[in-house]
Amino acid sequence: MSGFATFVVVLLILSIVLIIMGVKSIPQGMAYTVERFGKYIGTLSPGLNLIYPVVDRIGRKINMMEQVLDVPSQEVITKDNAMVTVDGVVFFQVVEAAKAAYEVSNLVNAILNLVMTNIRTVMGSMDLDELLSQRDHINARLLSVVDDATSPWGLKVTRIEIKDIAPPKDLVDSMARQMKAEREKRASILEAEGARQAEILKAEGEKLAAILDAEGRKEAAFRDAEARERLAEAEAKATQMVSQAIASGDIQAINYFVAQKYIEALKGIAMSENSKLIMMPLESSSVIGALGGIGELAKEALNKKSA
Repeated sequence: MSGFATFVVVLLILSIVLIIMGVKSIPQGMAYTVERFGKYIGTLSPGLNLIYPVVDRIGRKINMMEQVLDVPSQEVITKDNAMVTVDGVVFFQVVEAAKAAYEVSNLVNAILNLVMTNIRTVMGSMDLDELLSQRDHINARLLSVVDDATSPWGLKVTRIEIKDIAPPKDLVDSMARQMKAEREKRASILEAEGARQAEILKAEGEKLAAILDAEGRKEAAFRDAEARERLAEAEAKATQMVSQAIASGDIQAINYFVAQKYIEALKGIAMSENSKLIMMPLESSSVIGALGGIGELAKEALNKKSA
């Protein structure tokens, strides 16, 4: 009985060991390949999986999550023979675990070497100015080439980014001087353009002022002529009225006319620039009589209106 009991215990232990060997728990984001006598037969997905113990074993453990690789710095000679130092970063994801496990040896090293080689190829065919201004174009070209090359390895390269492009110090200093000269050139052009625009605006303002001044003089001359015309019409009318009064034998009209001319003559003498003091005999009675005549004419005109 002791021998049978020992056999049962050994058999039980062996069964437990076989069960443990046959049950595999795969974590999320991972995939395990299964080999039977060294040959790939399948891939275990995340969760609880069963395999045949002893004959089957786990081959490769593949990370199925998106991964990031830093591309080491390297020197690249551009098309115009400028030496620049370049580094970058690669984002990739395994989409087929079997290909990633068995189609390439040392997957990470293969990706790095492929990316570095293509960086030299793509950037070496471009001028330095293109490298510094077309980084998105470089990233797109690298992504297209590397993604096609790694497709047989069961990979999907999602992004390739150039992190830094560092030209030599002397070249950087030369570029800084060039940029400074270009800025000064643009500033001089803008300053000259501003001065030109100011002169144009000043000339237009002077032109407009001259036009407005001419228009003002024209309007003033027109109004002066109109005033003189009305004055002449008024004088002609007054002369006509005096003539009619004289013809009717009214002596007061003659006195009015003479007094008006007399007063105008005195006004002209008084306003002369050369006269400081005027000494001349004046018959005040004649002036008063003329003014009286004007008063009589006014009374007669009012009496006629009231009649």
